[in-house]
Amino acid sequence: MVVPDILYQREIAEYNGPYLRELGLQVVELTPAEVQLAQEVNQARPTLSLTDCFALSCATRAGHILVTGDRALRTEATSRQVEVVGLLWLLDRLAEVGVDLPTLRAGLDQIANHPRCRVPSGEVRARLAAWDS
Repeated sequence: MVVPDILYQREIAEYNGPYLRELGLQVVELTPAEVQLAQEVNQARPTLSLTDCFALSCATRAGHILVTGDRALRTEATSRQVEVVGLLWLLDRLAEVGVDLPTLRAGLDQIANHPRCRVPSGEVRARLAAWDS
């Protein structure tokens, strides 16, 4: 998994950033063309944050997929033929490969309780309930 450097610095570094890097998270610098694309998208779609636009631009790279729970970002990615999946899709894949369900539950619970969480609450409740049983 990779994230653009600006997204890492603004949103991840202070929330277990070093630990995530130890687990393999890579922080990448966007090319000037990718930065320009991010700025163009940000100007055209003011509902998207600059970090959202950097993530979208990074996902235009070959072999990259955008992971987001934000509907506006998903819509923009789809319109640009960028492959996009949701956070819940990612958590489902982790459950399928045997990641400990209490760990997944704790993580999703923490994400769902974050004030900027954009993941659908009904979907969150369904997974939390399923992982409890």
